[in-house]
Amino acid sequence: MNDRVNSDTPRTILKPRRLALLGTVAALGVAVLAASPASSQFGITSFVAPAQAAEGAATPQGFGDLVAKVKPAVISVRVKIDQDNDKSAMMQQNRMDSDEDSPFDQFSRQFGFRGPGMNGMPRQRHQVITGEGSGFFISADGYAVTNNHVVDHAESVQVTMDDGTVYTAKVVGTDPKTDLALIKVDGKKDFPFVKFSDQKPRIGDWVVAVGNPFGLGGTVTAGIVSASGRDIGNGPYDDFIQIDAPINKGNSGGPAFDMSGNVIGVNTAIFSPSGGSVGIGFDIPASTAKLVVAQLKDKGAVTRGWLGVQVQPVTSEIADSLGLKEARGAIVDNPQDGSPAAKAGIEAGDVITAVNGTAIKDSRDLARTIATLAPGTSVKLDVLHKGAAKTVTLALGELPNERQAQGKTGEGKVQPDSGTPRLGLSLAPAGEVQGAGQKGVVVTEVDPQGPAAQRGIQTGDVILNVGGKAVANVGDVRSELAQAKSSGKRSVLLQVKSAEATRFVAVPLA
Repeated sequence: MNDRVNSDTPRTILKPRRLALLGTVAALGVAVLAASPASSQFGITSFVAPAQAAEGAATPQGFGDLVAKVKPAVISVRVKIDQDNDKSAMMQQNRMDSDEDSPFDQFSRQFGFRGPGMNGMPRQRHQVITGEGSGFFISADGYAVTNNHVVDHAESVQVTMDDGTVYTAKVVGTDPKTDLALIKVDGKKDFPFVKFSDQKPRIGDWVVAVGNPFGLGGTVTAGIVSASGRDIGNGPYDDFIQIDAPINKGNSGGPAFDMSGNVIGVNTAIFSPSGGSVGIGFDIPASTAKLVVAQLKDKGAVTRGWLGVQVQPVTSEIADSLGLKEARGAIVDNPQDGSPAAKAGIEAGDVITAVNGTAIKDSRDLARTIATLAPGTSVKLDVLHKGAAKTVTLALGELPNERQAQGKTGEGKVQPDSGTPRLGLSLAPAGEVQGAGQKGVVVTEVDPQGPAAQRGIQTGDVILNVGGKAVANVGDVRSELAQAKSSGKRSVLLQVKSAEATRFVAVPLA
């Protein structure tokens, strides 16, 4: 994620904010007393009335009509999970609850599990765990949306409507990558339902969340859209809407509505140092949910377009080393053999700057864009290849089960390589080092204070090319570094192969 969130921050901000709210309540109390008939003799009423009128004009009339319209379509979802069949999920939930260093401690999934085996209590074999979440009908014939993590590994699913009626539901399909699931209740054709919004909400728009927090079905909260496009490190397609309407455990899978009663997002996670709402919740956008749900309904699964490349963001250092004016686009680390990208001639070091004429911001933007397209779709990619712009047309493949058409999003958190004494490295031809292969040069020693070490380069990494040119020995490396520096570049781009991956890293020129 671009914005690092310190889990201590909300605690330090909370007290002043709470005091500010209490202060506001106290001030209003004084105003009401001052405006009472008994106080009118002091002439205060004429002072307070304009302020009250202004407040009345700026404050909405309430959400009663909206809630009456949408609340019947919102359901509570209750699942039963056989413990033996869900060991991995339960272990994950325990880790979320206990591991303070886990990213899920900050952005924790809200399962709302209830029953034995939690909070350090001993578990018995074949014990049944119950979990609760939320959902909402999207059609009169009983199709409903919830989160994948609510119904994942469920042995049975029950839904409870706002009027207390209980139905059995079946899972039609799930999509772990977006944490969405589609369930179905049979037997009726007149369920109340709501629709997804066709418009992206604006930051500052009102939002109303309805759900089943802590098992308290039919709970309504309100707030505003706080931000959009949030990446919380949950997956390659993170594009969350952030809201401040309070949501808690059990709200997962529930809807967030705009003032027209359309669903703008599906509640899925919160930032919570305390375990409860602190006013930072995350919703899957309606635009994403519509695409996923349509495929789940038609096929029971989701298929996505696939380029077959590992990519990383173009950082300012990489942009400088490539002579780019802006740090935009996604640089290809490695096209996979036989993939659509490889067949179209895309090579390591190419920068993908646009898809079908739409500019690509970074590697995550590329992943989301390709994922919205169906396998077999013909796309045009704008590519910067060895300093020259070109357009490549190709047909997308289908994303394999566990592979993703998107690569790393960190800025060189792999073990990239660099090479020359100026960068704090000692090198040797790869062919002279057992197990290093025949291409490139091997890093045999790293100065921990050097610029290469600061970029994560480690002993044993293999540098395949420098500045876009293949290198076979130390002399090649020095030559390319000298050329990069003489051309005025502040950093040089290295293609590095480590035990983990092959990727690019920009190292400052000393």
